[in-house]
Amino acid sequence: QVQLVESGGGLVQTGGSLRLSCVLSGRAFSTYRMGWFRQAPGREREFVATITWSSGNTVYADSVKGRFTISRDNAKRTVYLQMNSLKSDDTAVYYCTQKTRTCGGYSQEGDYDYWGQGTQITVSS
Repeated sequence: QVQLVESGGGLVQTGGSLRLSCVLSGRAFSTYRMGWFRQAPGREREFVATITWSSGNTVYADSVKGRFTISRDNAKRTVYLQMNSLKSDDTAVYYCTQKTRTCGGYSQEGDYDYWGQGTQITVSS
């Protein structure tokens, strides 16, 4: 089993920054990639960013490219999401997720195996 615990959410003004953390415990050796998704009220959960655990290759959604940075610290079993230049559209619950399979995609919910409980980000104007 794998457990994912996010932290770092909160309230921030437009243009501000936040950094989310996600600590991975349990069968972390089986991790192929980690990802961040978000879900705003009344909307479906959407892909934000992903990183491969071994090589650190990253992919971002167009909506966050240039503003968000995903990174990982393998020794700490932690993945981060640095969010800069935040906008009101970034308001959502942010979820950390883990994928164990090496096949398949990276931008759909079904591509991942384990999920954290989510952390709320609210961007106020």
